[in-house]
Amino acid sequence: MRILGDTNNTSITIIDPSELLRPEPKFAAKPLGAFRDYTVDENDPIKERVRRTYEEMHTYQTVDFVKGKLEKWTKFDHLKCTMREALEKLNELVDESDPDVDIPNIVHAFQTAERIRKDYPDDDWFQLTGLIHDAGKVMAFYDEPQWCVVGDTFVVGCDWGDNIVYRDTSFRNNVDGKNPKYNTKYGMYKPNCGLDKVMISWGHDEYLYRMLVHNKTKLPPQALKMIRYHSFYPWHSGGDYTHLLVPEDEETKKWVLKFNAFDLYTKSAVVPDIENLWPYYEKLIEKYIPGVLEW
Repeated sequence: MRILGDTNNTSITIIDPSELLRPEPKFAAKPLGAFRDYTVDENDPIKERVRRTYEEMHTYQTVDFVKGKLEKWTKFDHLKCTMREALEKLNELVDESDPDVDIPNIVHAFQTAERIRKDYPDDDWFQLTGLIHDAGKVMAFYDEPQWCVVGDTFVVGCDWGDNIVYRDTSFRNNVDGKNPKYNTKYGMYKPNCGLDKVMISWGHDEYLYRMLVHNKTKLPPQALKMIRYHSFYPWHSGGDYTHLLVPEDEETKKWVLKFNAFDLYTKSAVVPDIENLWPYYEKLIEKYIPGVLEW
């Protein structure tokens, strides 16, 4: 472990990736085609962890479940803290749905932000989006199991998309699959109702999007789209749910895919020097989402 100092002369413990089960250097030369490998292997502890996470997610994420989480979390009464403080909490979180890395989420946050900064040095809003995109995972510290915080999202209230991971086996015990209101192509939706009108499985994307709107962020609309839909892989990468979309959703997809390239493929990068990077990103936080926030 190493200790990082902050502006208040306190310190944070950050986990050294070399201490973890699957150290970061193993992925340094990982080919792009090897990312998001969801094959089943009972002898691989990470693959089994991922499979179990998705099986629970696909069993319990129903229309009623999502409505309950919206009611619970959009009161924004769980904690008050700055964006930096929320991100520092992610140092204690390893995403149980991620087959690519087994490192604290704060490391991934800086990996994403720094790669965006390299390619888009003048787009500070884009850099900050990369840094904070997973901040909604703080829900995992408030009695929420990871299967309703992390992982790919999907539409609830209609037939499940063909490109959801583990689709063929993981929904067997989801009660919505036996409900005629929800188990058809359109389910509870009208054709071409638009992406913003569908209900998506609960997770950190939707929560952070709503939290940022609630706190009157100055981030531009495209940043909010990236945050809201970056885990919606069955749509933006699998091509599912076209029957529910409107033309404007194609423009949203372009932004999300642009972001996704940095979110996904930076997971093979070298761990950034977080201590020295904080002053730069704190200025961006102050510009776009300052002060103590309601979460």
